[in-house]
Amino acid sequence: MSGFETPEGIRLQKVLSAAGVASRRVIEQYIVEGRIRVNGVTVTELGRRVDPETDLIDVDGTAVQLDVSKRYVMLNKPTGVVSSLNDENGRPDLRRFTDDYEERLYNVGRLDAETSGLLILTNDGDLAHVLAHPSFGVTKVYIAKVEGEVTAQTISKLTKGIELEDGPISADKARLLDTSRGSSLVELTLHSGRNRIVRRMLAAVGHPVTELVRRQFGPLHLGTLPVGKTRELTKIELGALLTLSRRDSGVAAAPGEQQENE
Repeated sequence: MSGFETPEGIRLQKVLSAAGVASRRVIEQYIVEGRIRVNGVTVTELGRRVDPETDLIDVDGTAVQLDVSKRYVMLNKPTGVVSSLNDENGRPDLRRFTDDYEERLYNVGRLDAETSGLLILTNDGDLAHVLAHPSFGVTKVYIAKVEGEVTAQTISKLTKGIELEDGPISADKARLLDTSRGSSLVELTLHSGRNRIVRRMLAAVGHPVTELVRRQFGPLHLGTLPVGKTRELTKIELGALLTLSRRDSGVAAAPGEQQENE
């Protein structure tokens, strides 16, 4: 339902209060101040009714999740664990983390077994599709320990672009964090979803990766979450993630592309 004056639906104040945004009285003030939009249109009437199952609501430009059955979890994936819920080869998989939750959670995209770091687990299929598919270009930040001493010229080459077997590629950002004892730490920011792209890029410039961790996925930061641990997203993190997914959901997915697997 998306009509403005139909008797069906639930009052906006009640819906947003149930979603934990604020009290009904505060939400009424937000409406008066023009801070709430329904399906992209600013709401000005206090009697507005909505359908929580179909209407998209944002407050101050940040999307609100009305479906309380949806769960969003951040995992700091350890190395040695494959990004699968049922590995056919019997390797350690994500079930050891998803089994802790009542909902049936799925991973958004993949990290290869030897890459650690931020992975999202959710039962929100629409959001998972937008965030995981390469055509939507969600930014990811990686820190790689590589062989050899990386120079400023190499960093410049990574951002200007290099040629790989499946076509040219360039990092959105690249910076050298540290160099010592024949190895270097490099931070790469990418939106590409090509298979093992970070490892292939660094190998192509003469610095094979020895350790790789994903520190950031879109608006989410790994922070101090220990390796092998999970936590639910905060309301602020979830709002930022939903806002990103709704902004990009109108983009058509390019057929045949793979999800990221760094």
